[in-house]
Amino acid sequence: MLEYIESRETVFRLLAFFSLFGVMALAEWLFPKRLLTVKKAKRWFNNISLMMLNTLAVRLVFPIAAAGFAAWCASRGMGLFNLISVPIWVAIILSIVALDGIIWLQHRLFHKIPMLWRLHAVHHADKDLDVTSGARFHTLEILLSMVIKFFAIALLGAPAVAVILFEVILSGMALFNHSNVAIPTSIDRWLRVVVVTPDMHRIHHSVHRHESDTNFGFNLAIWDRLFHTYKDKPEEGHYAMAIGISSHREDKQVVWLPGLLTLPFKLFQRPPNKTKRSH
Repeated sequence: MLEYIESRETVFRLLAFFSLFGVMALAEWLFPKRLLTVKKAKRWFNNISLMMLNTLAVRLVFPIAAAGFAAWCASRGMGLFNLISVPIWVAIILSIVALDGIIWLQHRLFHKIPMLWRLHAVHHADKDLDVTSGARFHTLEILLSMVIKFFAIALLGAPAVAVILFEVILSGMALFNHSNVAIPTSIDRWLRVVVVTPDMHRIHHSVHRHESDTNFGFNLAIWDRLFHTYKDKPEEGHYAMAIGISSHREDKQVVWLPGLLTLPFKLFQRPPNKTKRSH
């Protein structure tokens, strides 16, 4: 099974992505959580166009995919799991958990460091959240994230199959927790013990910085609880809360593709987080 996944990486990843995209798009159409403020067709066209541009950029800049790089590291004995002897399933599980933790830390740094925040602001400037928001990132952020991922793979010596599974899980969970799906509170309460749910992650997209600087996780929910960045609910409630960046509300800046690509180079400053709130 593991060899089959490695040999069919592209097919496996595309099938998983588009299947999950379709399921979440249908779910948020049938059971929407919030009313959208921007026409869906306009947002989808630009968000998906950005996603396609990013995919092309990654293919051009990184001829070898992350899983291929993991195989290259293995052939040279680089990284922790290529230096110690552990069962393959242990290496896979620990690699996936470790990579998720590294992505959590990366996400937090992109909020903390001003130059990185400028890139990440493209993701946060979306005035609505739905399944397409999970793939809406500035091209330079995607490329920088790939560099960080390569360093993490080399350090861990993560098996190629673990890298494939992690990328599938990460992209799938991003589609899930950015979706505009109404999940019953009773179910959400149990889900968020393990994974990041839409209600949990929506708080992270609040216009208020003391809320957007919480719930950094994309996949496992443990990191925010462990590092005290977890917030249970938005202070204005899920239906009344405003999403996006308060200083960037015009469609030409935050909806259309040219505005998204140039947004990091505009002169703006993130408001200070003056008030500390309990999580």
